[in-house]
Amino acid sequence: MRVIAVIPAYNEAKRIAGVVEHTQQFVDRVVVVNDGSADGTASVARQAGATVVSHQQNCGAGAATMTGIDAARALQADVIVTLDADEQHDPRDIPSLLQPILADRADIIFANRFRQKNRIPFIRRFFNAIGNLVTFATTGRWVNDSQCGFKVFGPRAAREVHIRMSGYEFCTELVREAVQHKWRIAEVPIKVLYSQYTLAKGQSFANGIRTALRILLRSFLR
Repeated sequence: MRVIAVIPAYNEAKRIAGVVEHTQQFVDRVVVVNDGSADGTASVARQAGATVVSHQQNCGAGAATMTGIDAARALQADVIVTLDADEQHDPRDIPSLLQPILADRADIIFANRFRQKNRIPFIRRFFNAIGNLVTFATTGRWVNDSQCGFKVFGPRAAREVHIRMSGYEFCTELVREAVQHKWRIAEVPIKVLYSQYTLAKGQSFANGIRTALRILLRSFLR
């Protein structure tokens, strides 16, 4: 099966080359979505060997992920891997994430940062716990690491997924997609590396609360 990686990126010129180069070892092609970056993210990613699709302005993680999925479909992807551009995800975990898809045991894979001996800051554990609870409340499905950007879409999920939410709330929306489409779900432990840089790039407390409120509001409006 043709495996394409999608990497949403916003102002990641210093790190995107390394992420692209390491990811290329495990997939057939890499698509970087330059989400309105003000630096050289697009040119650096292209020089590293990625196919680059750009937004003229910053549209958010969900919108960038959906743009990348559409690009991967156009490139005839059978399987789509999504991961972050800030080096917190290790591309060497891709083979283990792909295994349930290749064995036809799952349609979507959610990476799980909490089943490995990872040093995860309290604030990240807190945000994930809140995200998991909101996700369960709005979808009826418990996922242990619902907010992680490292995911794999098998052939069925890659065809059917349609993300409407533009911000970080798209992670919860993907669980709802899985429930509505009756996709088979699997979770696979991964390694994760947090640094001052990756923590600064993540959601603030206020943004986390706003994300949760948007998820709840949209669930009532559906």
